Amino acid sequence: MENAFTIAAYVVAGVLFILSLGGLSGQESAKRAVWYGIVGMAIAVLATLFGPGSGLWLASLVLIAGGAAVGYQLATKVEMTEMPELVAIMHSMVGLAAVFVGFNADITINMVESAKAAGESLTDAGSFTALVAKKTPVEIGILRVELVLGIWIGAVTFTGSVIAYAKLAGNSSKLPFSVDTGAKKLPGGHFLNAGAAALSVLLLIMYLSGSGSWALVLLTIAGLFIGYHLIMGIGGADMPVVVSMLNSYSGWAAAAIGFSLGNDLLIVVGALVGSSGAILSYIMCKAMNRSFVSVILGGFGGPAGEQMAVEGEQIAIDADGVAQALEDADSIVIIPGYGMAVAQAQQNVAELTRRLRAKGKEVRFAIHPVAGRLPGHMNVLLAEAKVPYDIVLEMDEINDDFPETDVSIVIGSNDIVNPAAQDDPNSPIAGMPVLECWKSKQVFVSKRGQGTGYSGIENPLFFKDNTRMFYGDAKASLDALLTKIS
Repeated sequence: MENAFTIAAYVVAGVLFILSLGGLSGQESAKRAVWYGIVGMAIAVLATLFGPGSGLWLASLVLIAGGAAVGYQLATKVEMTEMPELVAIMHSMVGLAAVFVGFNADITINMVESAKAAGESLTDAGSFTALVAKKTPVEIGILRVELVLGIWIGAVTFTGSVIAYAKLAGNSSKLPFSVDTGAKKLPGGHFLNAGAAALSVLLLIMYLSGSGSWALVLLTIAGLFIGYHLIMGIGGADMPVVVSMLNSYSGWAAAAIGFSLGNDLLIVVGALVGSSGAILSYIMCKAMNRSFVSVILGGFGGPAGEQMAVEGEQIAIDADGVAQALEDADSIVIIPGYGMAVAQAQQNVAELTRRLRAKGKEVRFAIHPVAGRLPGHMNVLLAEAKVPYDIVLEMDEINDDFPETDVSIVIGSNDIVNPAAQDDPNSPIAGMPVLECWKSKQVFVSKRGQGTGYSGIENPLFFKDNTRMFYGDAKASLDALLTKIS
C-alpha cells in the first residue's frame, strides 16, 4: 500500500494522543500522559519528515531546531504562575499558522490555475502543488471552503489569544499596550460582532464566487476584529473559561489546516483538541453557573444593576493568633488560589499540612473548578509540593463539610470564596457556585492587602465576624506561621 509507513505511524501517534488526553484527567496518571503526548508528537514529526512530499531537509531541520530552542527556553524560564499566559500565547501561534497555511493554499490554487491556463506542466511541482493540480473543480471548491474556515478560525484565535495573554499577564505584560482585565466593549457592543460575522459570510460567498484574494484578506481582517472584540468583552472572572475556549478554537483551526493540506493526523489531532476544549469549556461554565453561549459570544447578557454595598471592616490577625487557632482546631480546610501561586507558597502549605497532620488533625484541601487562571492550576501546584492526592477534594465533595469545619484557611483566593455570588443578584459573579468557607467556625484569609481580586469584585467574606485577615505575602506569612507550629 502506498504511504503505508506514514499511515501506520499516524495511527500510532493518534492512539498516543488519545491516551495522553485520557491520562490528563487524573493527577496520578498525568505525568505518564505527558510522555504519551511527547512520544506521539515525535512519531508524527518523523513520519511527516520521511513521508510523502519530504524534502527541504535543511530548512526543516533549521526550523525544528529553532522551535526546540524556543520551547526549551520557555519551559525552563516560565514560572507556574505564568502558565496561563503561556498557554494563551501558544494558542495564538496555532491560529497564526492556520492563517498562513490558508493563504499559502490560496496562492497555490491561483498558481495552479494560471499554469493550467498557460498549458504548463506541473509534474515536477512540489507535493502540495501537485496535489492541488490533481483536484477536480469541485474538489478545488471544497479546498477553498476549507482554507477559508482555517483562515477565519485562525484569525479569531490569534487576536483573541493575544488579548487573553495581555489580560492574564496584567502589569507584567511585555506587550507595548495595556489591557484592562474587566469586560470592555466598543460602542455598539455585540452589534459590531454580529456585523463582522455577517460581513465574513458575505466575503466567503464572494470569494467562492471568484471575486479574488482581496475578499480573503478582508475576511481575515474581520476575523481578527472578532477575536479581539470577543475576548475584550469577557471579564477577569471568566478568563479560565476563555483559555479553555481558545484551546478549542486552536484545535478546530488545526483541523481546518489538516483538511487543506490533506494531512489525516492533523485533522484527528485538531478534532481531539477542539472537542476536548469545547467540552472542558462547557464543564467549567456549568461549574461557574455561566451560560456557555454567553461566554463564547463575549459576555452577552449578564447581571445588571447596582451591586450590594459591603459593610463592616476587615480585622487583621498575626501569626500567633492563627497558630493558636490551629492548635485548638480538629478539622482544617485549606483553600488555595492564585495568590499562593504568585507567592510560590505551595511548599510552605505542604509543610504546614504535614505538621498539622502529625498532630492528629484532619487537614483537607478544597479546590474550586476555576481556582487560579487555568483549569487544574492548583492541583498541579499541590502535586508539585507532594501534597497527598487523597486529601485534595473538589468543591462538590467538600462544600457540605464547612459547617463542621473548625478553621478554613484561604490562601490567595478571592472570587471563588465570595458570598456575593449567592447573596447579590447584581454581582458580576452572581449564581457562580463558590466554596462556602464562611460557614466554618473561623476563617483566616492570607492576602497581600485590602485590594479586590482579579475580577475587581469586593468580597464580603473579608468583613464577616468570623473572618480574620492574615495580611502579607503568602510565603512570608506561612514562614512566620511555621515558626509557631512545631
